[in-house]
Amino acid sequence: MGFLKKLFGGSEKFSLPDLSGIGTDVHSHLIPGIDDGVKTIEESIMLIKGLYELGYRKLIITPHIMSDYYQNTPEIIRTGLLRVKEALSIEKIDMKVDAAAEYYLDFNFLEKIEKKELLTLGDNYVLFELSYFNPPQNLNEVIFSLQTSGYKAILAHPERYVYWYNDFNKYVELKNRGVYFQLNINSLTGEYSVPTRKIAEKLIKEDFVNLLGTDMHHERHLNLLHEVLENKHLFQLVTSGRIMNHTL
Repeated sequence: MGFLKKLFGGSEKFSLPDLSGIGTDVHSHLIPGIDDGVKTIEESIMLIKGLYELGYRKLIITPHIMSDYYQNTPEIIRTGLLRVKEALSIEKIDMKVDAAAEYYLDFNFLEKIEKKELLTLGDNYVLFELSYFNPPQNLNEVIFSLQTSGYKAILAHPERYVYWYNDFNKYVELKNRGVYFQLNINSLTGEYSVPTRKIAEKLIKEDFVNLLGTDMHHERHLNLLHEVLENKHLFQLVTSGRIMNHTL
């Protein structure tokens, strides 16, 4: 069999027909005009329609909350979500949409945790991100505060933090502390960088990935999702049944 495969150029196929096997998308920026994601309601609806065609039926939209740049509040986010829902209804797109947030670990994050005013996904999950350039000094304190306040910590796109690329034990440490990992699907295309893709593949191989997200900001991200359908690492993860997206 191996000889025939070599002779005729055959190879094992790793191809998903669509992304319906993932379940809920847990990371996107599709509420218009409140962060670095979509700017107009028309763009939002166009991208949501594209996600529907890829097999998604539920989205949890997660606008940035970042003290220095995106000072979003639950009220701002809920108002924007209502606008998206109304537009989907008019366009007759049968996509369920909800909203939480992507919190940036900054000087105000601990205060928000202590006040218990966080927007959550599912059963009290909180999505948060770190600086791409400097490792946080108080990460352990933040994780402890989240967990003792009854939240479950989800680290957004752990594969994108370059300062950990030569220290995989940091991922092991966070996993052992009960942190959930949300991988960006498009990291597997090399969209961010080749080293980011390699770390994404290693996180999948080591069974560290709990959730997948599109981190959808614009049309380029949607186009890349069509390319990644042929990715063997995504195929293996989605068909393994290990990811938690369906539970949210």
